[in-house]
Amino acid sequence: MGGEVPEPRRLNRVLSFDDWVPDEALHLVMGHVEDPRDREAASRVCRRWHRIDALTRKHVTVAFCYAARPARLRERFPRLESLSLKGKPRAAMYGLIPDDWGAYAAPWIDELAAPLECLKALHLRRMTVTDADIAALVRARGHMLQELKLDKCIGFSTDSLRLVARSCRSLRTLFLEECHITDKGGEWLHELAVNNSVLVTLNFYMTELKVAPADLELLAKNCKSLISLKMSECDLSDLISFFQTANALQDFAGGAFYEVGELTKYEKVKFPPRLCFLGLTYMGTNEMPVIFPFSMKLKKLDLQYTFLTTEDHCQIIAKCPNLLILEVRNVIGDRGLEVVGDTCKKLRRLRIERGDDDPGLQEEQGGVSQLGLTAVAVGCRELEYIAAYVSDITNGVLESIGTFCKNLYDFRLVLLDRERQVTDLPLDNGVCALLRNCTKLRRFALYLRPGGLSDDGLSYIGQYSGNIQYMLLGNVGESDHGLIRFAVGCTNLQKLELRSCCFSERALSLAVLQMPSLRYIWVQGYRASQTGLDLLLMARPFWNIEFTPPSPESFNHMTEDGEPCVDSHAQVLAYYSLAGRRSDCPQWVIPLHPA
Repeated sequence: MGGEVPEPRRLNRVLSFDDWVPDEALHLVMGHVEDPRDREAASRVCRRWHRIDALTRKHVTVAFCYAARPARLRERFPRLESLSLKGKPRAAMYGLIPDDWGAYAAPWIDELAAPLECLKALHLRRMTVTDADIAALVRARGHMLQELKLDKCIGFSTDSLRLVARSCRSLRTLFLEECHITDKGGEWLHELAVNNSVLVTLNFYMTELKVAPADLELLAKNCKSLISLKMSECDLSDLISFFQTANALQDFAGGAFYEVGELTKYEKVKFPPRLCFLGLTYMGTNEMPVIFPFSMKLKKLDLQYTFLTTEDHCQIIAKCPNLLILEVRNVIGDRGLEVVGDTCKKLRRLRIERGDDDPGLQEEQGGVSQLGLTAVAVGCRELEYIAAYVSDITNGVLESIGTFCKNLYDFRLVLLDRERQVTDLPLDNGVCALLRNCTKLRRFALYLRPGGLSDDGLSYIGQYSGNIQYMLLGNVGESDHGLIRFAVGCTNLQKLELRSCCFSERALSLAVLQMPSLRYIWVQGYRASQTGLDLLLMARPFWNIEFTPPSPESFNHMTEDGEPCVDSHAQVLAYYSLAGRRSDCPQWVIPLHPA
């Protein structure tokens, strides 16, 4: 007995997880899986899991409206409750994409609004939305619509807002920030105040809509749950009664100090007791005391649209130690950022936008440089998001950010060209250190000036960006070889935007072929040809290529190598699509496809 060799265990049949778990249990499990990537992985296990994922998926984000067909989305996910849809490239936000480029909401609303019987939340971003589109949505979903977000959209008027206000009585969120809306009267807000009692969030910030303060007061009386209001310009002294009524309000942005210097006019402005997110428009030095009584409570402060000096920023921020989010212009200067580093130890998000380009003002107030960013990196170690326009930068500050800000998931830096000389270029070693140490980064943007990053630096970005899914690069690299070295390392990159680079069409095509996860690329400003034929080298099944030729004048100017000069009007957009070629290309966009 002791010498016998035991018979090998028979593993011919293994009871799999899928064999004994009933559909009801899988439905429950899938209901707790929210990450889209986890959902996608689960749906690939087998046909049964694919079917259950389809029936239990409650939210879908379509990252580019031409990447899928509305009918296919409806068939795949018949029980969707929430849909987010993105349209024009991000460049549209900076005037680089014309209004008539495309991204029309009509096909999606016509195809989905009525059949998706569970749909109660719709978010459209950078799309053309007409009054007829909104009317169709309201007819089909108005009785149960809870969220309508139109983010940086164009094409509609207050007539459709009035229809939404009358018909969508379950609406909890109405978001219109930075939309171009034709104003045909403020009755829409009055209708909203009369017909809605459950509104939580109302945002028409950075629009030109005119409203009556009495309608806002009525809204606050009827909607006891109103937590967030971001509005267009309205004298703050006219909102006193609204603030007294909106006891639940926690987030306010907009209004305006129309009479800067007249503090007595605003002495009676008292914000609601729960307010902790604040952004005020046209505030000057004399109006700052309005903030002071509750500065300790503030978790978010937006000072982008104020008339404050560097010293004013220092004074206010020193009184706000509990800030989680700070948004300013670069007038804050290095001195202001030093106060941020000393005071705001809990800060999670820092946004420093471009301010006045007047050289005299910049000399007086100072800009943002490596000094201020270093102070923030050392002092605010919980930072998750940094976006900054800087006048000067060094490798050392990027290394400091990599050393101290381990929680960063989004980093964006723009180097302005107003200074004749920058202290420390190229930024190869600093970018390398930042990417090696900030392993949680998912989004990365670096817009420099010529000479800001060599081919070696570009290679480092590819080598150490394994987890990054979105990237914007401008004025980087020296040659096509650098771009190819970059692309070889970008195994997980899904979306890439390039501006003002020296690369050829052939190199762009070869780079795309090296990035296996890439789903979308937009390029403006490169060594463009008249026909874009070399872009066909990236052609493959389901891959759409759209080429906007450079203006003819650019071909009269050649580089020393005999190549056309970089032309800012030449653009390439290429993306995966299950919908085939789009049918609404404007005449000046040329779809490219193999013969």
